[in-house]
Amino acid sequence: MGRVERKLVWCLWLVGICLLAACQYPAPDLTRWDLSPNQRDSLDFSYTHHYGPNYNFKVTADSLSLKQVLNPDSLTVRKGDVLVVAEYVRSQNDSTDTYWIKVARDQNTMGWITEDQLLENVVPLDPISQFIHLFSSWRTVVLLMVCGLFVLFYLYRRFAHRLARMPQDSRVDSLYPTLFCLCVVVAATLYAGMQRFVPDTWVHYYYHPSLNPFELPVILACFVISVWLLVLIALALVDDLFHQVDFSTGFFYLLGLGTVCLFLYLLVTWTVYYYVGYALVVVLVGVAWRRLHRKASEDYRCGHCNMPLHRPGVCPRCGYLNK
Repeated sequence: MGRVERKLVWCLWLVGICLLAACQYPAPDLTRWDLSPNQRDSLDFSYTHHYGPNYNFKVTADSLSLKQVLNPDSLTVRKGDVLVVAEYVRSQNDSTDTYWIKVARDQNTMGWITEDQLLENVVPLDPISQFIHLFSSWRTVVLLMVCGLFVLFYLYRRFAHRLARMPQDSRVDSLYPTLFCLCVVVAATLYAGMQRFVPDTWVHYYYHPSLNPFELPVILACFVISVWLLVLIALALVDDLFHQVDFSTGFFYLLGLGTVCLFLYLLVTWTVYYYVGYALVVVLVGVAWRRLHRKASEDYRCGHCNMPLHRPGVCPRCGYLNK
């Protein structure tokens, strides 16, 4: 391991220790407030369950039954209905820690449902929470779809005799693909680390999301910053890519890059949970660092096709001899 790689490993360990040292949402200090027992209990419930009275949910199941206290019949709410939490009570009939939640769609449609059943069939109303829920549910399907599109488009280009072999003059000369993959690995590592060590921090963010990193704990702030970097690098990548190649080649390249990034995301999030992924992340970061360093050291340009070169000589793209 070289000197640069050793420094990189030590920096990663230092960053990891700092993140784990400040990764929790601060607990509310209720001793300074003159609160009634009901108010104190409500604040405790909101902190431990991450939602409380007046919190809004959107139904994702086809139908959801709500029980009424004085009526044996149940009410039914449908997919897409918005429910508001009106009240909660802890069950006294069994030894399990079961909560019954009273929710209402309107003044005439309200009833009780167990917390587990409610949370399995609803999603917070915030669009960021809905995106997190959708991506978590469909990420494997999205990977298979993107990979399938990549294969189909590749076969189409071969059939059309446009990509029997990737032409040398259609190579993409850009730092952005490597930077994008690196950001995906970092974001996946932070996400998996939260799921493994501080799951309540991620659950609280799921119920109260924000895109402002300055109002979040350190590990969540780093995660949000990495997401913003992904967006910015993606825009720069698309702009740089379509200035170098035609639309068909660029679209094919983006499909391939998307497949690789989704695979890296799933691989890192799964392996980090079992600790093996941290060694894998160090290897991936080291590879990306070497590629970026090599790219940055290309101080020469081909006099014929303008391809970056590490040293004068024969251009690997067009064969022109640069002296």
